[in-house]
Amino acid sequence: MQSSIAPNCMVVTPHHLATQSALAILREGGTAIEAMVSAAATVAVVYPHMNSIGGDSFWLIVPPTGDPIVIEGRGAAGSLATLDFFKDYKNIPFRGPKAANTVAGTVGAWEEALQYVSECGYQRMSLSKLLADAIKYAQDGFPVTKSHYESLKNIQAEGNVPTDFGRVFIPNGKIPKVGETFCQKQLASTLQHLVENGLNSFYKGELAKLIAEDMESLGMPITKSDLTNYAPVRKVPLRLLHSHGEVFNIPLPQGLVSLTILGILDKLGIDGQHEGQFVHAAVEATLQSFKMRDNYIKEHMKTDPNLLLSSQNLFKMAKEVNLDQFSGAHPCKGPGDTIWMGIMDNKGFSVSFIQSIYFQFGSNMVLPRTGILWHNRGVAFNLEKDHALCIEPGKKPYHTLNPAAARLRDGRVLVYGTRGGDGQPQTQCAIFHRYVVQGKDAQQAVTEPRWLYGRISGPPETTLKLEGRFNAETINYLKERGHDIVMLPDYSEHTGQAGLLVRHPDGNMEGAFDVRSNGSAAGF
Repeated sequence: MQSSIAPNCMVVTPHHLATQSALAILREGGTAIEAMVSAAATVAVVYPHMNSIGGDSFWLIVPPTGDPIVIEGRGAAGSLATLDFFKDYKNIPFRGPKAANTVAGTVGAWEEALQYVSECGYQRMSLSKLLADAIKYAQDGFPVTKSHYESLKNIQAEGNVPTDFGRVFIPNGKIPKVGETFCQKQLASTLQHLVENGLNSFYKGELAKLIAEDMESLGMPITKSDLTNYAPVRKVPLRLLHSHGEVFNIPLPQGLVSLTILGILDKLGIDGQHEGQFVHAAVEATLQSFKMRDNYIKEHMKTDPNLLLSSQNLFKMAKEVNLDQFSGAHPCKGPGDTIWMGIMDNKGFSVSFIQSIYFQFGSNMVLPRTGILWHNRGVAFNLEKDHALCIEPGKKPYHTLNPAAARLRDGRVLVYGTRGGDGQPQTQCAIFHRYVVQGKDAQQAVTEPRWLYGRISGPPETTLKLEGRFNAETINYLKERGHDIVMLPDYSEHTGQAGLLVRHPDGNMEGAFDVRSNGSAAGF
C-alpha cells in the first residue's frame, strides 16, 4: 500500500466523506483551516460515535512562516457542577446527565480558527459552503459504518439507554445495520441555524437558549450563562528539540507525554532496526512519561513544561529506562473516542486537528430539541476534595487530546495524530519514529502493526497489547523482558485511527490514512 501524493493539497480523515468535504473547499480556493471546519462538521454527522458538535476540539496550526499556534476548544464544568451536586455518588457516572457536566467547546473553536483565517488576510468562505455537506448528510442520510454499528451494540448492552438517545440513534428500538442509511434531521436543522446565525449562536442567542433549557430539563449542571461565558483560547504549543527537527504538541499534560516519549527515545539513540527493542524502549519511555505526567497533575501543573522537555531532563529520564527488563506496571487513564484529521493546502498552512466526545457516544445525552449529542469529558474529574482533578464550577477537565506536528531539519513539515485516550502518545510515537527515524514510507509507518500499553476499557490494567501482525521474534523478545502480552486482531481500532501528512521541500504533499478506520487520504 502506497501513500497518496499531490501537488496542491492533501487531506486525511477517518471517514472518506469528511475527506471529500475538505477537498471540495480546497478546490474552491479555501484554506486548510476552512477545509478543516467543513471536514469537522461532516465527520460530526457521519461518525457520531466518535465525535459531535456537543464535544471539544483542539487545533494545531502550522503557518507558512512563523510560530505554530494552538486553539483550545475545551469547555469548563457547569456552574451547578459542585460536589454537592454529586453528593450521592462516590464517582462521577460515565453516562447520563451528571456525566454531561462540561460545556462543549468545539463550535467556538471552529469560529476562532476562521477568525485566524481573516487575520492572515484571507476572505472567509461562507458557512453555507463550509457546512453544506454536513447538513445534507444529516438531512438526507449516510451509510452506517461497522464501527458506528458496533458502538451502538455496546451502548445497548450497557442498558438504561436514555429516551432521546434511543429515539435518534436506535429508532424504533432497532440498531441501524451496516450500510443502512441513517439520518439526523434535528441535527440538520441545528446546523442550518448555525449557518444562518453564526457559529457563536451555539453559545449566545435563541439556539443557546434552547440548548440551555434542554440541559436543565435533562438534569445537566450547565446553564445558559455557562454557554455565554465560554470562549476558546489561543496558546503557544509545546516544542521538543529532536535530533531530526522541532516537534510540536498542545500544552496540556498529554501533549507533554507525547513529546517526552519521543525525546527519551532520541536521547537513547533507538534507531528501530530491532523491532522488539524499539517497542520495549517505547513502552519504557511511555511509563516514564506517564509517571511524570501524573506528578505534574498532582502539582496542579505548576511546573514549566518546557523545563520538563529540556535536554537535561530528558537525558535524566532516559537513564531510568531499563532496556533489558520491563520496569513495572503503571496504570493508564483509559479510553477515548475521538477523531484526528490533517489538512495541508497550497498556501502553506498545515493543520492537525482533534475532535472528541470522550467515550463512545459520549454521555448518551441527546438534547431533545436540537439533536445535539453531548460529550462526557467531565468524567475525567473526580470527587476528591482538594485533589487537582476535583470537579468544581468553571474548572476545565483533564484531556488526552493532543494533535501533533513537526518541522524537520531537511525542510519537511508533518502533521500527524490519532484517536485513543492514553494510546494516543503511543501511536504517535510509532508513526513518528517509523517515518522520521527509521525512514519508512509514510503509509507503511501508519499501517505497520502497533501496540498499546494499558487498558482498552473497564478497570485499569497493565498488559501490553500487540496487533497480530507482529512476528514471533518480536513477541518472544518482549515476553522475555517481562511484558504481559495480550494479542489483538491484525488490525485493531484499539490501537487508534491515525493519519500522517507530509509537506515535502519541493511542494508536493504526501498523505497516509489508517486502514483501521473508514477514512482516506486524498489530494489534487
